[in-house]
Formats: sequence, C-alpha cells, structure tokens
Amino acid sequence: MCTLEKKGDIFILTLTGPGEHRLNPTLLDEIQSALNQVRAAATSSSSALITTAHGKFFSNGFDLDWAGSDNSRRELMASKLGSLVTDFISLPLPTIAAVTGHASAAGFILARCHDYVLMRKDRGFIYMSELDIAIVIPGFHALIANKVGSPNARRDLLLRADKVTATVAVEKGIIDSAHGSAEETVEAAVGLGEELVKRKWKGHVYAQMRMNSMSEALEEIRKWNTSTRSRL
Repeated sequence: MCTLEKKGDIFILTLTGPGEHRLNPTLLDEIQSALNQVRAAATSSSSALITTAHGKFFSNGFDLDWAGSDNSRRELMASKLGSLVTDFISLPLPTIAAVTGHASAAGFILARCHDYVLMRKDRGFIYMSELDIAIVIPGFHALIANKVGSPNARRDLLLRADKVTATVAVEKGIIDSAHGSAEETVEAAVGLGEELVKRKWKGHVYAQMRMNSMSEALEEIRKWNTSTRSRL
C-alpha cells in the first residue's frame, strides 16, 4: 500500500505499513497511479516529490513469493518496474528518495531513479542481491551506470553484492547524504525539496533535461519492455 499527500509545495509518497514493501504488480500499479496524480497536479505550480517508507524497509525488492518459479511473473514485475522508472524520469518536478530502511535489488532501483537519494545511517543498507539469489534484474544497468559514476563502486555493488551502509554509500557516490534517523532523513528531504521549489523551474524543461541526461537508461528500459510484452 502507498499514500500520497501534499504539504505546501511538496508531494510525499509513502509506502505504508511495517512490512518489506515488496514490489509486486499491485504495489507497482499503486505507485504509478500516485505518480499520475502528481503529474496532473504539478502542471499548475512549482513543486517536488519525496518518496519514503514506513518500517524497517524502504523496499526489499521484487515479491519473489508472488512470482514463485513462474518466469513470466518475474518478467511482468520487471516490465512494470521499467514503466514506473520511466514515469519517474519523465516527471516535471524534482524527485527525492528518503530511504529510511533497507533498499534491496529492485528496491534500490526504485530509490536510485530519483534525482536525489538521502538515507538514514543508523539502520539499513543498499544491496543488489542478484548474485546471492541467482536472479538477474534485466533492463536497468544503464540506469545504475548513470547514477553510480565510479566503476569500482558499481563493481562492488553489482559484482560483489556488497551490503552498503549509508555512510559508505555517500563515500562511494552512490547516494547524496546520510542522516541520523528516519525522521531526520525525511526532514532533510523536505528541506531539500523546499530549496528546489524556490528555484521555480519550468516543469517541462526540468523533465526534458532529465530525460536527455538519462536517454541511454530510457532506451534500455524501452527495448527490454518491448521484448517482454511480446512474450507475455
């Protein structure tokens, strides 16, 4: 489940409840519906979006229990995540992930498709678990390359399956900043959002600049989603 609220010029999208916020078609569709509401409302004023979560997890990745051994279900989840990431990249406003718990695999991709990632440092880590669980998440390597500039940081994330704490993630340039608690992380995200809103950028220009800078990631997602739809 997720909720969407607006405080002043800041939209806050929250994955609710104490669970792991596993990304299955239902939750992915709910988040996408919330983004549609943000997109429609953002045309009238300068604003920013913060995505955060309740509990121990920001998101623990795909709902593998729902998918089971059915490869078509895994492909459906990846396709829906690709559509969601594309929507985030095309939003006409700045986006901030306030990561208040573990962000694993697809959960990390959800966080890192935002413009800024802030994370609590007292609990939680970033973890691309593909090697450890022997499941590859296709379609997002260009996104990670765009967002994680250091080849060594990408190697440790993808080819060592390191569990990276917030402090180390800042040092490696994987996220933007680390904060003392979940509350402080969200407060910092709101402060950053308010600073960005004051710039009063034109949303359509902001979206186009972002899409231009992430054209390779968008093309990789588009190609993979097109091939997936032909199989589903």
